[in-house]
Amino acid sequence: MTRSRRTRGLAVAAALLLVLASCTSGFGDLRLRIAAGNPGGVYDKLAQTLASAWQTGLDIERPLVLQTQGSPDNVRKVLGGNAEVAFVAADVAADEYEKDPRLAALARIHDDYLHIVVRADSAVRTVGQLEGRRIAIGSPSSGVEYIAERLLEATGLSGKVTTSKRGLDDSIKALLNGDVDAFIWSGGLPTPAIAKYNTQQSLRLLDIADVMPKMQAVNQVYGTASIPASTYNQTGPVTTLLVPNFLIVPKAMGDDVAEALVRGLFDARGQLAGANPAALSIDVHPGIETQPIPLHPGALRYYRAQKT
Repeated sequence: MTRSRRTRGLAVAAALLLVLASCTSGFGDLRLRIAAGNPGGVYDKLAQTLASAWQTGLDIERPLVLQTQGSPDNVRKVLGGNAEVAFVAADVAADEYEKDPRLAALARIHDDYLHIVVRADSAVRTVGQLEGRRIAIGSPSSGVEYIAERLLEATGLSGKVTTSKRGLDDSIKALLNGDVDAFIWSGGLPTPAIAKYNTQQSLRLLDIADVMPKMQAVNQVYGTASIPASTYNQTGPVTTLLVPNFLIVPKAMGDDVAEALVRGLFDARGQLAGANPAALSIDVHPGIETQPIPLHPGALRYYRAQKT
């Protein structure tokens, strides 16, 4: 065999090896656990859909969706090495990041709105008038309980109200039965359970414009928003607090993995919106707004590529 033929043969063999390597490389051995929330909740529905999308898009074993108590539990799972991805309310993430900066964000995904709900016939019109009342503040260790406790503290109501820890359905029933005078909830618009129970205008939302400066002093991630009157069949719009939700991962996650997860997230927007309307707001442009949690370098690489 001449040198030229031998050289060509070696080149062909090398090219074939590269092709074979590209066919077998990827994320086939990647195992992911997603910290979500209560079964049937927004986090859980989005996590289940995202797990299927990542399974197909990355050609990996379907990620395991973990049922958890909510955002505080989810952050602990990531920091403790018991989950690789977590859905987390931004206020919880920001507070935890200040204590332990081993977190990074993949994206801002959707926003939740604070609901402070009373019966339509209640004399309570302001947050301050809740003093001395009985208030349901969300499930134990949930993101709702987290923000509710900060609201009570910021408004000087801590120790001046009687609180009980109840999930959303239990809170609504307790309010309508007269077992509590108000309940606090943080969720998307509309929250189906509240909309369903309010077809006869039996519930009313409190406007909290007067306490927003105090809440924004508590955490920089809190924004001001308006809940339209039509959302819950109210007599007028209600000013309230908005808190974003993030997808977070360990800062130590590989850049290629993080980039692939972000790509899979945005590729699955249609399926996610079908799972829950909250996902309609998932978009590349607001996706980068995860301050004060830094974007993972792999996620940042994805976003930069979208601008080219």
